[in-house]
Parts: sequence; C-alpha cells; structure tokens
Amino acid sequence: MDKTERRLQILTNARDVFAKRGYHAAKIDEIVAAAGIARGTFYLYFHDKRAIFEEIVDNAFVRLGEAVVRVDTEDPTRAVGTQIEENIRRIVHALFADPATTKILLSDAVGLDPAFDRKLLVFYEAVGKLLESSLVDGQERGIVAEGDARVFAILSLGAMKEIMYQVVMRGLDFPEPRIVSEIFRFLSAGYLRVAR
Repeated sequence: MDKTERRLQILTNARDVFAKRGYHAAKIDEIVAAAGIARGTFYLYFHDKRAIFEEIVDNAFVRLGEAVVRVDTEDPTRAVGTQIEENIRRIVHALFADPATTKILLSDAVGLDPAFDRKLLVFYEAVGKLLESSLVDGQERGIVAEGDARVFAILSLGAMKEIMYQVVMRGLDFPEPRIVSEIFRFLSAGYLRVAR
C-alpha cells in the first residue's frame, strides 16, 4: 500500500471512530485498531488526534464547497430553478454520501474548542456570504423576493443543517430526492420566484 492509500485508510477509519464515539471519547488506539496499523504508523501521518480530526473536517468543507456552482441567470438552455435545484441536489448528495462525516460536522465539530469553533464560523460565514451575494444578485434580477438577503441566507443554511441533523443524527427516514424536492419547494414558497 502506498503512502496516499495508507493515509486515506487511516482517515476513513478515524472518521468512522469519531462518528461512532465522538471526538472526546475516541482514542488513537481505537483508530489504529480499526485501521489495522501500528500506533507508530499513525504518527508517521498525523501529529495527534486533533490533526486527523481537523483534516477530516477540512476535506468535508472542500467537498461541500465544490458542490456549489454559481447559478447562471443568462443561460438560455437551463432554467434558473433547475440550476438552483441542482445545487441543492449536489449539496444534499455530498452530505448523504458520507453520513459519518456529516454527523461529525453537525455534532462533534461544534464546541470542540475556541480555535475549531472559529474555523467552523469562518466556513459558515464564507458559505453564508456566497449565498447572500447570490440572493442579492437574484433580487436584482427579480428571481428572489425583496427582503434582507443575509437573513434569507441564514434561514436557508439553518433549514439545510436541521434537515440533515434530523436524517443523520435522529434517523429520520427521508430519501435524498425527497429532501431535495422539499427544500426547493420550501425556498420557492419563501423567497424564490422561479419555477423548475
């Protein structure tokens, strides 16, 4: 196994241990046992438990950031509503595709320590500002209702986080397509002025 594969193996098993046990209860011994490696091998790749946890969260941030594509309101071949629904689908799929990491983001990462809380805050602020600027652009084009775009962005992020919390943490049985459809319907009944 090459170094890249070994690193991924350790990350994957650590993610599962963190998702099952929580950050504070998880032990490096559990991670190395799950990965089937020696403790010394772990330290060849990661300085400590915090470093591997942070990399798992950072990788999730990258995946979520890549899921969002700017809506092109000038594209005559693709309706704006369809593009928005595709963005929702990509975000929901990224969260569903890796429920262990989604659980970590929604529970263990919050309140870990002040430095990590700042990291989460920076990520959510960046996503919120991207969404807010998209909503302002939509207001200028008449596809988003008048109102406080920042509040709309916060409400949208909160709705997405809560539905994923209910699915991942509480086991709510909602299939991915239904969540996408209902989020789009919710936004359309609120500030969106577009059809699919």
